[in-house]
Parts: sequence; C-alpha cells; structure tokens
Amino acid sequence: MTTNRLTGATTRPRDTDRNAILVLIGLIWTGVLMGFGGQILSQPDRVYLPIVHVHAFVFVGWLVLLTVQALLARRGRVDLHRRLGLVGAALACIMVILGPATAIMVDAAKFAAKGRAPAFLAVQLSDMVAFTLLVGAGLVMRARPQAHKRLILMGTLYISDAGFSRWLGDAAEALVGGGQGFTPTWASLYLPNVVLVLAFGAYELAAHRRLHPAYLAAAGLTFSLQIMATALLLSPAWASFSLKLIGH
Repeated sequence: MTTNRLTGATTRPRDTDRNAILVLIGLIWTGVLMGFGGQILSQPDRVYLPIVHVHAFVFVGWLVLLTVQALLARRGRVDLHRRLGLVGAALACIMVILGPATAIMVDAAKFAAKGRAPAFLAVQLSDMVAFTLLVGAGLVMRARPQAHKRLILMGTLYISDAGFSRWLGDAAEALVGGGQGFTPTWASLYLPNVVLVLAFGAYELAAHRRLHPAYLAAAGLTFSLQIMATALLLSPAWASFSLKLIGH
C-alpha cells in the first residue's frame, strides 16, 4: 500500500495482481496434484500409454515455468521473465500438438478395449482450443503486461479442469442435485474452475473497481466453450462423429 501525501488516502499498487496470480497458480497446482495424484494412488497398477507420460511431463513443465515466471515478475526480474518467455512459447506449441494427440490415442485405446464411443473428446479438445486461443493471444500481447498475464493465467486455468474434476467432480455434481442431464454433467466437469474464474473476477473488482477487458474476453470464451463441450458430450450425433476422429 502507498499513501497520497495530499489526501492521506491509501492506494492499492498493481503489485497486488502478482500476489493474486500466485495464489491462483497455487490453487491450480492443488487441483492438478489432488486430482491426478489421487487417481495414481488409488490405481497404482494402472498402465498408461507412453504418450500419457510425455504429456504429463510437459504439462508439469508448463506449470513449473508459469510459477517461475510469476515469481520473477513479482521480484521485478522482467528481463529474465522475457527471456524465459521464449521457452514458454515453445512449450505452449508442444502442448497444442501433444494434447489432442494424447486424447485421440487414449480414447482410441479405450474404444478398442471397451467399445465405447469417445464422446469425451468434446471436453478434451475444448481444453486445447481454449489453451490455444487464450495463451496464443497472451503471447501475442506480451508487450501489454496486464492483458498478457491474465490471458496466460486463464488459459492455464481452463486446462486444469481435468484435475479439479477428478478431485471435486462428484461433490460439484451433488451440489447441483446430481442425476443425469446437462447441469450435473457441466458441474462435475467445470464447476470448480468456474468458481476460480469468478473469484478472480471478484478480486479484479475489489482491487481495480473494474474488470479488465482481457479477463472479460477470457471468461466469456471459457464459459462458452464449457457450455459447448458439455452439450456435445451429451449429443448422440457427436458420439457418432467422435468415432471418426479416432479412425473408426
């Protein structure tokens, strides 16, 4: 906090954004570790395709880099932050390719084993669409720090849905009454992420008395893609089309 010498009023510095972003990154780590860690501990004998291990390694690398970048920004090391940004751009490109490839290979293997249509590709591919658009826009707007950090953060938050869903999905579904249909399915997939998106918006209003345009655009895209992915997941037409995506 700083004090205006004329009025004696306190003002809130933009550095509070960096603290808020670090808190949100910590929550993303928590969701991912609790979700996937819990799955690994509960199914220690489960065998994963090699590409799943590669995908996990790259995704954790992205989270580590994001955390380091946020810490560097908080400490004022903008020079090093910008140099590492090149690594981040390369890693993001790898994720954009690796994510859909992993989803298709895993779902194809599940179809071969169980004969179930890979309708869940709607959710998996929406993750990569959101990540591509939001992080891509964030990289393009790297000269505008306020937009840049919000877009990168929101893109990362979107693809953390799998961890939160594994950890809190059942509780979120029960919170809206459970059962079948659009709302319980949406809640089990996305409700924890929605709460974090809205919480970040509440912080924006409290700290800046307005919502940054980048946040508004990212939140709008997030909610739109979540609705679309849930609708497709429940659509018989999509279930049939999803078979073509895995080569059947």
